[in-house]
Amino acid sequence: MCMARRIVRCLLAATLALPASGALAAEGEVVVARLPDRSIAALVDRLPGATRPTRAIALFAGHPGILRLRLKDGEAKFELRGNFLIRSRRHWLDADTLTVSIDAPDDEWGAFSQRFRATPRYAEDLAAILDAVEAKHGALEWTAVGTSEGSVSAFHAARMLPERFRRVILTASVFLSGRNGPGLSNADWSLLKVPLLWVHHEDDPCRFTAYRDAQHYAKETKAPLVTVRGGGPVQGPDCMARTQHGFIGVEKAAIEAMRGWIATGQAPAFAGTPAR
Repeated sequence: MCMARRIVRCLLAATLALPASGALAAEGEVVVARLPDRSIAALVDRLPGATRPTRAIALFAGHPGILRLRLKDGEAKFELRGNFLIRSRRHWLDADTLTVSIDAPDDEWGAFSQRFRATPRYAEDLAAILDAVEAKHGALEWTAVGTSEGSVSAFHAARMLPERFRRVILTASVFLSGRNGPGLSNADWSLLKVPLLWVHHEDDPCRFTAYRDAQHYAKETKAPLVTVRGGGPVQGPDCMARTQHGFIGVEKAAIEAMRGWIATGQAPAFAGTPAR
């Protein structure tokens, strides 16, 4: 992505220190890459004192995938705080690892369709924000992680930028077509050249993200599947983030399984509460 490398010279990076709290005892910064007619932003979190991380976890939130990330009155403002990947991002952090919660490009804040996420334009945007983060933190080993509709973003990110993303993790993935696009129903898995991990709750109640479909796609792609069990209490509609669809109550167990796979290449068959 030579063009993206040139674009990064025009990036604007703004840093914001977030107060340590029980919710997220980490430092945060808003990084913005400015392209000729648009921009794309990311929220970067790392542990206090982690001065030179070597790994980056790129997080792609579920529907609509639009964080509307911005600085206002010296504070980071963004939406989708309750999304599984956003609310639990602290569980990824260690001295070597930071998280990068990637927003939709600002000219896509009105829609951000799944079809757009499959385009070279989106690949250019992603390359620019990755360059922007590395301009501040040095070279990083990248893993793409998506949840629900964000799995569409993560799949295409890894497909289009295999030289940047070393692996991809798809959690609570959207398998069926809907109003915003085809989900992963038309994905060409032969184009994915990096290791893939599936993570899915066995009781996911959302009709677009059925566990049986996760089992089917794991077999089709010959990739491991981590089956998550337990959790709760459940709040809200089936496809929302505080049900088994969003790994409510078992966030840490699910992320620990993913962290283990990144470190060793081995994934457990199950995570969370043991079966009775």
